[in-house]
Amino acid sequence: MKSSSDQHPGKPALSPAETLEERNRRALAGGGEERIRKHHEAGKLTARERVDAFFDSGSFVELDRFVTHRCTDFDMQKQKYPGDGVVTGYGKVNGRQVFVYAQDFTVLGGSLGNACAAKICKVMEMAMKVGAPIIGMNDSGGARIQEGVFSLAGYADIFLRNTMASGVVPQISAIMGPCAGGAVYSPAITDFIFMVEDSAYMFITGPDVIKTVTHEQVSKEDLGGAQTHTAVSGVSHFARSDDKACLATIRELLSYLPSNNQEAPPIVPTADPADRDVPELDAVVPTDPRKPYDIHDIIHTTVDDGHFLEVHASYAMNIVVGFARFGGRSVGIVANQPAVLAGCLDIKASIKAARFVRFCDAFNIPLVSLVDVPGFLPGTDQEYGAIITHGAKLIYAYAEATVPKITLITRKAYGGAYIVMSSKHLRSDINMAYPTAEIAVMGPEGAVNIVYRKEIDAASDQVAAKQAFVDEYRSKFANPYQAAELGYIDAVIQPRQTRKRIISALDLLSTKRDQNPPRKHGSIPL
Repeated sequence: MKSSSDQHPGKPALSPAETLEERNRRALAGGGEERIRKHHEAGKLTARERVDAFFDSGSFVELDRFVTHRCTDFDMQKQKYPGDGVVTGYGKVNGRQVFVYAQDFTVLGGSLGNACAAKICKVMEMAMKVGAPIIGMNDSGGARIQEGVFSLAGYADIFLRNTMASGVVPQISAIMGPCAGGAVYSPAITDFIFMVEDSAYMFITGPDVIKTVTHEQVSKEDLGGAQTHTAVSGVSHFARSDDKACLATIRELLSYLPSNNQEAPPIVPTADPADRDVPELDAVVPTDPRKPYDIHDIIHTTVDDGHFLEVHASYAMNIVVGFARFGGRSVGIVANQPAVLAGCLDIKASIKAARFVRFCDAFNIPLVSLVDVPGFLPGTDQEYGAIITHGAKLIYAYAEATVPKITLITRKAYGGAYIVMSSKHLRSDINMAYPTAEIAVMGPEGAVNIVYRKEIDAASDQVAAKQAFVDEYRSKFANPYQAAELGYIDAVIQPRQTRKRIISALDLLSTKRDQNPPRKHGSIPL
């Protein structure tokens, strides 16, 4: 493709204004009409269409529109496109500054070369300097083979900046097409990954390589599609049906987040009364401690306007995490889910929750924990899979967090899982419990089998003797009052008071100041 400055013999030279217009036309044309048509036929927006759909109308400012690669190997000098396969710049999302890079698959397959990487690194560095989120729209065939090690160096430069930006500005990756090989590690370092169903996939090695090396046969979709990574691997946090739905959810997610780690999250006015009672909550938690219920019922009825943006909704569903507001303030919610695995903590749930807690702490988002946990999931798979190490990640995350931490025990909180779930002992600020709460080393049945084993074995009616001991244990220990007497629980509240008590606690803690000991960084059990 010839440079726009080349002139045909006999034609008059373009004026400066005409030259600019011609260069802009070439840049906006991407890879040309035919490639754009094929892109649309695949149900995908182009990079520029994605950018336009994402930002507030008319707010996007493009950078480096005329950058081209400098490779001359393999006749690459004949394949130069203005912008070099990635659109970069900044604009407003709900009135706030956000940076973006969007890979253009119509230009050299969106492949990453040295110039392309330099454009991405530039906006990442600018985002850190001005304190604004960075969004990556990934749609690329991977490293530009013709540039060899230069393309590998480009990826490394991006990974380094992802790492330096971590915990400084929010980083969000949208996988809107292929993302394979080393390219997957940039999204993996970012805070949240979105995938578009049926068009996006991520994997280190593709189906052909896997078939050659391990003789396994698997499709791209089963190996690295949106459903695989949101429900099985947990690599992706969100899956959406198409490009527009994906971008709309990213805009929604940004509304809960501060622009950087030096700011508080935005406060959004609400007409939902702060002192609203929720009478229906009085009947949500069953009186039978073994009967399940859906923790979403508590979340949706207490948060502002019933709106909850769940993160990782299809992965490790025995724990629920996501963003909501109380009295206009953003919070991160972490909640055991009694409807799945009885709310037990396992490896996947521990990792999911720990990562979410650390993100919220990094960006000054208060944590609200809803606790109904019988313990850690038993089994050889869990022990061999290092539940000890992974469970410790959640302990570490909660203990390290200095943001306001509010904990509400709705029913069971047994053993080590009680400690892990933002207990007072891990520096939680306000800890409350429903009257139905049971705080103990273990459940009554298990405790009785240990404490009263001899008495039960000696009884003529062992069933009746055991039940009597269970009833006695439950009345003495399976309640919130011993913990309240010791100051481990600050208040026992009626369920209907949940919303106003959480909002009251958030108001109290809005000026909280806490810090960890001086150090380079801790050694989290990875």
